[in-house]
Amino acid sequence: MNNPITEIKDALRPHFKGELLEDDASCAACANDASIFEVTPLLVARPRDVDDIKNIVRFVSEHNKKNPALSITPRAAGTGMAGGALTPSIVLEVKNLNTIKEVTDTYAVTEPGVFYRDLERATLERNRIMPSYPASKQLCAVGGMVGTNASGEKTLNYGSTDRYVQKLKVVLADGNEYSFGPLTKNELDEKTKLTTFEGEVYRKMYDLIEKNYEIIKSAKPRVSKNCAGYSLWNVWDRTTFDLTKLFTGSEGTLGITTEITFKLVEPKPQTKLLVIFIRDLEKLPEVVGAVLNHKPETFESYDDNTLKFAIRFFPDIMRSLKARGFFKLAINFIPEFFMALTGGIPKLVLLAEFTGTEEGEVLARAETARRDISSLGLKTYIAVNKEDAEKYWTIRHESFNLLRHHGGKKRTAPFIEDIVVAPSHLPEFLPRLTKLLNEHKLVYTVAGHIGDGNLHIIPLMDLRKTAERDMILELSKKVFALVLEYGGSISGEHNDGLIRTPFLKQMYGEAIYKLFEETKNIFDPQHIFNPGKKVFGNSIEFVKEHIDKVY
Repeated sequence: MNNPITEIKDALRPHFKGELLEDDASCAACANDASIFEVTPLLVARPRDVDDIKNIVRFVSEHNKKNPALSITPRAAGTGMAGGALTPSIVLEVKNLNTIKEVTDTYAVTEPGVFYRDLERATLERNRIMPSYPASKQLCAVGGMVGTNASGEKTLNYGSTDRYVQKLKVVLADGNEYSFGPLTKNELDEKTKLTTFEGEVYRKMYDLIEKNYEIIKSAKPRVSKNCAGYSLWNVWDRTTFDLTKLFTGSEGTLGITTEITFKLVEPKPQTKLLVIFIRDLEKLPEVVGAVLNHKPETFESYDDNTLKFAIRFFPDIMRSLKARGFFKLAINFIPEFFMALTGGIPKLVLLAEFTGTEEGEVLARAETARRDISSLGLKTYIAVNKEDAEKYWTIRHESFNLLRHHGGKKRTAPFIEDIVVAPSHLPEFLPRLTKLLNEHKLVYTVAGHIGDGNLHIIPLMDLRKTAERDMILELSKKVFALVLEYGGSISGEHNDGLIRTPFLKQMYGEAIYKLFEETKNIFDPQHIFNPGKKVFGNSIEFVKEHIDKVY
């Protein structure tokens, strides 16, 4: 009896110039991302060019009719935290599509396999950046950033990735590549007259959104960032119709992105960091409101557990700050050591970074913000140079790694790590959230984007234990219900993947969820693109079964 993988490879080989890998090592390398899941693929396909992508889409589309389990899931760098790039079928690893095609003062054109760090290096030669980078900016690729609608510390001021995607080239389910960008109504009318699959997509999507315009617009979460579900509300404002808003954040469930045109911005040369230590969470909304009045570019936070981990594992912080000497580092951390010894650890540390073109003006804004909260009796500090600010940013950026490397028999378990609520709700929300977590006796850190109300909660768990694996979905349901009670979102920037897809109906309700399903069916009638994500999700049993138990 023939090996089905060999049969697929043999049938695909004449139409595919890139690598087709079925060996254990290649499949194991694509079985994990930064999530809690492990799903071993049937085959890893590494296209050499766009023609390879077209051909494999056509191949899978044809053979999926006989074998509905055959599908394609795109993978860039594999740094996602939700399991979005994992599949038991074919992984389409785009690492060879890694060309930066053009960089100007206003935009950059790149393939999806380009690492963000390489794009940033190229754009900084013109003193430009694409500012929606996540904390994993040294590891992630731009295709994944588009797939998840990534954002990060600069999103408070600059917005998420969808704001910077100007154009996309995408291979759709018919195996052809199409260009997408903003269209006027007249241009949209011309598209809807096409007799191609592209024309069918435009006709059906325009009809779906226009017929349900009011309920779609009202379904948009009232938070500063959101990537849960499909962003139907951003596609059509009755002036401009832009399907890049839908592809961005769709996790490769609607087509395969082959080229991205990013808008670029000029970074501000001067920065000053205001550090705020909060012991009483009831003061949080007043602090956040006062600081936001002065328009910081970045407003981040980490909690007392994060700070305790940083103090406990100080050598790791030193390694992250390897450019500086041990003695100077130790001196800089004396206040933190003293806090630990005297029991003065704050509940939250807030980092508000002010930027601009003139140093004096930036420092004045930081000092004014500091003065505006002085009546609250908070300890504050202004780091006037990058060296002084470095330790605070390192603690913020390294919180996940500290947990991951020092969990002992437990491991980092991101599953409620991307919730969003309005900052004004945090004093009431955080104690209720803490109570839920403490009922399960979890060790965890809370860090994130306080200016956006986007919190990254990372527990440590022993996922070899059935009870702890069962806790994940049970606790997710409770935490998400609490988030939705405050009008929040279950995912601000990491997207749905395996872990949050089962909860999208809970978040949006039946009517909007059905529109998500219709959207999927319009673009992907055979469900060949990353099935089980966003809609038509995998069973709870599948999700539980594929939690990684070996580490």
